[in-house]
Amino acid sequence: MIPQSNHYGLKNARVPIAAMEESEDVVQTRDGLCSVDIEIVEGAIARIQSTSNNPTDFPTIDLQQGIVLPCFVDLHTHLDKAHIWERSRNPDCTFERAIASCQKDAKKYWNPEDLYRRMEFVLKCSYAHGTQALRTHLDILDAPESESLAVFQQLQTEWRDRITLQVVSLVTLDYFQSPQGVLLADKIAEMGGILGGVAYLNPELDAQLDAVFSLAKERNLDLDFHVDENGNPDSNCLEKVSRTALRHQFKGKILCGHCCSLTVQSPKQITATLNLVKAAGIGIVSLPMCNQFLQDRTPNQTPFWRGIPPIHEIKQKGIPVAFANDNCRDPFFGFGDGDVLEVFNQAVRIAQLDCPYGDWIDSVTRTPADLMGLPNVGRIGVGLPANLILFKARYFSELLARSQRDRAVLRNGKPIDTTLPPYAELDDLMA
Repeated sequence: MIPQSNHYGLKNARVPIAAMEESEDVVQTRDGLCSVDIEIVEGAIARIQSTSNNPTDFPTIDLQQGIVLPCFVDLHTHLDKAHIWERSRNPDCTFERAIASCQKDAKKYWNPEDLYRRMEFVLKCSYAHGTQALRTHLDILDAPESESLAVFQQLQTEWRDRITLQVVSLVTLDYFQSPQGVLLADKIAEMGGILGGVAYLNPELDAQLDAVFSLAKERNLDLDFHVDENGNPDSNCLEKVSRTALRHQFKGKILCGHCCSLTVQSPKQITATLNLVKAAGIGIVSLPMCNQFLQDRTPNQTPFWRGIPPIHEIKQKGIPVAFANDNCRDPFFGFGDGDVLEVFNQAVRIAQLDCPYGDWIDSVTRTPADLMGLPNVGRIGVGLPANLILFKARYFSELLARSQRDRAVLRNGKPIDTTLPPYAELDDLMA
């Protein structure tokens, strides 16, 4: 039990050194963890020191070497599509049928109440699991004054003290060559959002990218693209985004998600593209659960590749790389619960991030926070709010081997209710 006090301590905590702002005086154990005592005063971290038996004049709780992580950051989600699986299943679980199923569901069901309740359901789950910041891509179905953007703004206001929310427009890039695309860029700028869309190979892609980069520069907007979500070795949209960024001398943040086709290209092409990505200052977010589920899927045939970009090579280039949830119980991915620990767990297996674990935990905490422009999120340090997740697991092997539903989540030093909402809350929307 967390002491009912504004001044208390967490003793015998194991914290990833990578998560700590200052770690000079702590001793590493194994897997990049160190054993520390954390003093919390008025909801903020007042002191971090190596574990000791020294008496204190404030109440403490002995974590018995349990792991403590900073709260998670979910860099790439689709709140507007979430939890429609039971009413709009994907009959063959292919990418093409996922698009068709979502489009059909949107035309039939999406209204302010439907969007609000499903989007908030995800936020309830994410918050209970320990997420502090989340970025969502929203389909722009009609005019820039779309219902999904209005619902997002309402939720962003209502949840501002619990989860920092960011929005990205999701359209095909040709949209930005139209008057409606200009109006959308204006709307995103008004909302303080991120300009984004899906880049796919077509004869006009260079012109489309020039248009969206120009709109972003004129409005001082960051960019976030879906690129190369396929297994086609000729799909080089990431390369084209990088070249466009360099040509425009773009100074804002750029994020590219998926980047799956990079893995099926030649080593020479991978190296050349990653050099461009590094030069352009682009961050990469991999969506391992959704892309493992979708990519290389053919009925009655075993998949032969993993649906992720070359994660280790990306990091070795010094390119920021993160992992995120992507879709949640919709035609693109019929599973998921908004738990970033599940994302990290699966990423470790799929991308072989163990041996050693190193600082890979940053890929769901500090790195996505930095890519979202949140310098005080996703890390543990003196003076920072005590936004922490406490686990009984003592090693990564324990953390990732068993369900961690008994985790405790602290926000500003206070424990929150981690009870998940029942799916029955959405039953009437599935009829």
